[in-house]
Amino acid sequence: MRLSDLPRGTDAVIDSVDDHGSIDPVAQRLRELGFVPGEAVRVVATAPMGGDPLAVRIGFTRFALRRTEADRVNVHPAGAQA
Repeated sequence: MRLSDLPRGTDAVIDSVDDHGSIDPVAQRLRELGFVPGEAVRVVATAPMGGDPLAVRIGFTRFALRRTEADRVNVHPAGAQA
């Protein structure tokens, strides 16, 4: 499941971040911000009408991500097997 598809308020765990090409600055930046395998994540808010951006919480930090960025993050619901 993609982070962009995760229902608001649902706890999930990050599986991976997709790279687009051998050098992908967006994927690298997501990893630097803490979007790494095993990390807990939650979508806390979305823009009206399901638009951009998504407000995402990792730990005690919140980030605003575009849907195209959230599409790169693979997750599974907390409590489910990867």
